[in-house]
Amino acid sequence: MYTRLFLISLLFAFALGSALPSITYELSQFQRFVNKYNKVYAAGEFEQRFSNFKASLVRIAEKNAKSRNATYGINQFSDMSTEEFRTTILMKNPITPERKSADQVLTPKNVEVPASLDWRQHGAVTPVKNQEQCGSCWAFSTTENVESMWILAGKGSNSSVDFAPQQIVDCDTVDEGCDGGNPPTAYAYLIGAGGIESESSYPYTAEDGTCKFKKSEVVGKISSWKYATTEGDETTLQNNLISWGPLSICVDAEYWQDYTSGVLTWEECAYINELDHCVQLVGYNAEDSSNPYWIVRNSWGTSWGVEGYIWLQMWEDTCGLTYEASSSVV
Repeated sequence: MYTRLFLISLLFAFALGSALPSITYELSQFQRFVNKYNKVYAAGEFEQRFSNFKASLVRIAEKNAKSRNATYGINQFSDMSTEEFRTTILMKNPITPERKSADQVLTPKNVEVPASLDWRQHGAVTPVKNQEQCGSCWAFSTTENVESMWILAGKGSNSSVDFAPQQIVDCDTVDEGCDGGNPPTAYAYLIGAGGIESESSYPYTAEDGTCKFKKSEVVGKISSWKYATTEGDETTLQNNLISWGPLSICVDAEYWQDYTSGVLTWEECAYINELDHCVQLVGYNAEDSSNPYWIVRNSWGTSWGVEGYIWLQMWEDTCGLTYEASSSVV
């Protein structure tokens, strides 16, 4: 329902004549977006959301013009400004990684390196989750890694294992809930707490809450954790992905707002000094040596990206993906 002020502004624009086709097209696109994503706005919010949407259309066109392989388009974040996206979907308090020593890193097993690997095909990845408008990606990345390690330890399947990121959001006092955190300190919390509850016993709320953890409800445990590689070393990252299973990684994801498909290259997602989003590395595809990519699971639901996934260029440390890679150990 358009507000009276907004309708007046539209009529003024229509009176200009030349603005009519553009605004009519943008407005029809916005209405389709609102319907598709079931958007409901508070009184007086419509104008700002439409303004953000128009800015997104311009940004998307500019990205597509520059991109070598990736495609950008309208998704559930198209009514957000880049600043709102950065502070509500990404972590308000990004990770500044410290240098890792070799003894802090998992030791790869002696395995062959196939041209491609996708742990989804081996039943080691649970369904895509949705963190919603809470910067709890770090808790999701931790949870997803623990789920995969639990499955690979033979303690469940990808259809039966469903752990609770909300427990970590609420109860990990070192990290900062919806404002951000880090998988290594989340692993430490789970070890100290004695494990993690199921999603059904500790459901996700997409907001910071009071800790309600019950040790009697624990369904998964880890014994330790390690980093998966050191800064810039994608070879060790690949070997540990093959050896151990899906890994937690943290990245600079500010450029991901409009991603819909294809391989995001390092030029489009150069890591500077902050990691503002944590996700799960589940595989890679290097069968085409001219366009190898990592397969990365996100936590923004299946309507985003490639059914919830993004492909990142290999061998260029795209988005800083080696700087805070880790895994729990069951």
